[in-house]
Amino acid sequence: MAISELPDDIRAQWQALAFDHTRFLGDVGLSIPAGEVDRTPLEMIWSRPTAEVNGILGGYTGDGFKTVLPAEARAKVSFRLVAGQDPYVLREHFRDWVRAQVPADCRVEFSGHGASPAGVMSITHPAFEAARAALGDEWGRAAAYVGCGGSIPIAGYFKTELGMDAMLLGFGRDDDQIHSPNEKYDVECFHKGIRSWARLLHRLTAGA
Repeated sequence: MAISELPDDIRAQWQALAFDHTRFLGDVGLSIPAGEVDRTPLEMIWSRPTAEVNGILGGYTGDGFKTVLPAEARAKVSFRLVAGQDPYVLREHFRDWVRAQVPADCRVEFSGHGASPAGVMSITHPAFEAARAALGDEWGRAAAYVGCGGSIPIAGYFKTELGMDAMLLGFGRDDDQIHSPNEKYDVECFHKGIRSWARLLHRLTAGA
C-alpha cells in the first residue's frame, strides 16, 4: 500500500521549526536515527507508519541461568498508521508474515486489542488557517500543522461518519511526559492556551 508523500508546504513548516534532531535523539540515548534513512526524525515521527514490539516474554527471566528451552513466548506489538492504511488489512498481512516464519511443528496464536484507521483532516477550511494565525500571535512564532498520534479514534469518526474535519489544538510541551511518571503541565501553557482560544474565537467571529 503506497504511503502519500508529505506536501511541500507542510514540509517547509516543519523545517521552519528548527527542530533539533541531534538533541532529540540524544535524550533517548541515540545518535543515529533508526528507520528510513532518507527521512528526518521529525518526518518519521509525524508522517510515516511504524511497527513496534512493546513487550516480549518467554522462558526463565530470574537471577542466574537455566538451560531449559521455553515452551512458548509472547510479544505485544502495535502499529501507527497513516492516511490510506486499513488497520484490518495491515493486521492480516502481519499475521500472515508471522505464520510464514513459524516452523511446521509449532503454532502461533493472536489476540487483537482494537484497531482504527488514521484520522486525516483537510486543512483547506479557513478556520484552520485562522487557528494557525491565532497560535502564532500568542506564542510569538509561526505554528505548523503536524502529524501526531494520540490514539483518538473519535476524531477520525467525525470525518468518516459526519464528514467533519476536527481541529485538534494542543498546548503541552515535549517534556510533559504525558501518561508517564512525573507527568506535568506548565502553568504558562495553561494561560497561553486560554489566550490562544480567545484569539481563535475572535478571528473566527471577525471573519463571519
